[in-house]
Amino acid sequence: MKRLVIVLAAFCLAAPATALAGGWATAGLAPPPEGIGAGDRWDARITILQHGMTPLEGVNPTLTIRSGSTVKTFRAAPTDKPGVYTAAVVFPKDGKWSYEVYDGFTQYGGAKTHTFGSVSVGPGGGSGLGFVALLALGALLLAAVAVIYVLSRRLRVRAPAPSH
Repeated sequence: MKRLVIVLAAFCLAAPATALAGGWATAGLAPPPEGIGAGDRWDARITILQHGMTPLEGVNPTLTIRSGSTVKTFRAAPTDKPGVYTAAVVFPKDGKWSYEVYDGFTQYGGAKTHTFGSVSVGPGGGSGLGFVALLALGALLLAAVAVIYVLSRRLRVRAPAPSH
């Protein structure tokens, strides 16, 4: 009888562990949010893999950013590629931000939040030229072409008129 109780106790302790054996996933994140400014959009690509190998479809991952008391969470949408999701993330202000991905893999009770490093977000307009700057550059280029055209017409060497 003692032996039966020990075997049953061991089985009861092992059963929950084996039930949870298939309930974990990994989360990958690309590209890193480098050189980003406040208000800029980061199209984060999240890859969710069951057991780190099998692409997981049908989960609802989120990406959360934190800076001090400011916390923003962005839902990720599935892409055409299995296990890959995208989230359009906008950092509302400059400063140091940490970020994390909730994998959404709730089957077997294994959903987990995966933490990543932090990023320094600069002041707004962190990347590239703004629209107004591009417009001004285009106007300047157009004016330069117009000046060259006018000067080329005035300085054109004319052949002398034929004499008869």
